[in-house]
Amino acid sequence: MTGSDDRPPHFLFVTGRLAEFALRRELEALAPRAGFVAEVAVLPISVAALMPPKWVARHLEVGESIDKVILPGHCKGDLAQVVEKAGGRPVERGPEDLRDLPRFFNQGERRRDGYGMQNIAILAEINHAPRLTHGDILAIAERFRAEGADLIDLGCDPGGPWSGAGDAVKALKDAGHRVSIDSFDPVEVEQAIEAGAELVLSVNGTNREFAKSWGVEVVAIPDRPGTLEGLEATMEFLDKHDMPFRVDPIVEPIGFGFAASLGRYLEVRTRFPDVEMLMGVGNLTELTDCDSAGINTILIGFCQELAIKSVLTTAVINWARSSVREIDLARRLVYHAVMNRTPPKRLEPLLVMLRDPQVPRHGRDVLAEMQRLIKDPNWRIFAEDGTIYAINSQHFLSDPDPFVLFGQMGVEDASHAFYLGQELMKARTALTLNKAYRQDRALEWGFLTDEEVSHRGGSNFGPSS
Repeated sequence: MTGSDDRPPHFLFVTGRLAEFALRRELEALAPRAGFVAEVAVLPISVAALMPPKWVARHLEVGESIDKVILPGHCKGDLAQVVEKAGGRPVERGPEDLRDLPRFFNQGERRRDGYGMQNIAILAEINHAPRLTHGDILAIAERFRAEGADLIDLGCDPGGPWSGAGDAVKALKDAGHRVSIDSFDPVEVEQAIEAGAELVLSVNGTNREFAKSWGVEVVAIPDRPGTLEGLEATMEFLDKHDMPFRVDPIVEPIGFGFAASLGRYLEVRTRFPDVEMLMGVGNLTELTDCDSAGINTILIGFCQELAIKSVLTTAVINWARSSVREIDLARRLVYHAVMNRTPPKRLEPLLVMLRDPQVPRHGRDVLAEMQRLIKDPNWRIFAEDGTIYAINSQHFLSDPDPFVLFGQMGVEDASHAFYLGQELMKARTALTLNKAYRQDRALEWGFLTDEEVSHRGGSNFGPSS
């Protein structure tokens, strides 16, 4: 939206006395970047969240230069009277927290046009499938599908054959899943194919003769781990018998030839530029003491650059249990980066879980000024620069230790104490991980965020002492 005569649009931000200083500081940095002129209307109330639209309409004055009025996100109710007071000009609610204004104006983590496309298929493996009931298998498969899996891979155990392989595949197919089978046992494989499995992991010199009669796509792997030995012979065999295949040179764990194994993917791609390839990432995510999201993203980036268009993942160990969702997000991020030759940065906030991309701060002076304007005893909690602040009309308290701070607050009511204890420990967690803390809001954990629902009444700014 632009103003008249191609001038930048003028937006009027409505607030209360308490948030005026923080809002003006935020807009001073934001408005030039977002391409608008900001004006601020400070209404005669301390807490902007408490003002209903009808009250706003009585107190608001809108100048002729204003193109749009932006109310705080907490200002709930019918905006018709505010629109009338604004002379019919647009009126909308902004974010509930003014520190979210950059994202509201697409100046935070920005996804560019076309973001979200991908061309890497996810095979999600159900480990030790023979030990599970059909109900367990279907439940895991449904979770994997909801997280982004394209195929459900049934991982079989050594020492088969598993007599229930065909029944398990049929149950999955009946539920609408595409299925692959991960087994070297020809009896298990044949049962699975007869029931509708469309891909077999894996084939090499030890079992490729059986594959001639299967009639489905297979994954070709080397004969000896840590090498490419026998791989080309298996590829030639499969070509000779008109069998479709993908190649997996096998990623090795760190300490067991990880770097060299990546080199083998590069070698295969150089020698066979058009061959379909697959990478199994579990040897890294399951066997490394590290949260899996970063590992998955790096490996999927490697796959994208090398045109490896399918990935096999497991989700067994607890630190890797969300791997399917991580890869689904990562494949979109790296596709955009590679296709647009742009760094994969500030595009996918859902993958940033442990620490936040940005941690806004008010500063002690602004908090002190805010405390001077407070007229009620309700506690406001802030956390920044290693310190937790608790302020109301009578107190300006600060300490890095929530237990010390709580002792200074003198709260006696049990329900108030419970609420404030929760908020103080949430603030301490935010400081520990350098995350943004917002009172009455869940901490941001990327796609793992569980939105917080308040179960208390009263002010949005905390119960009184």
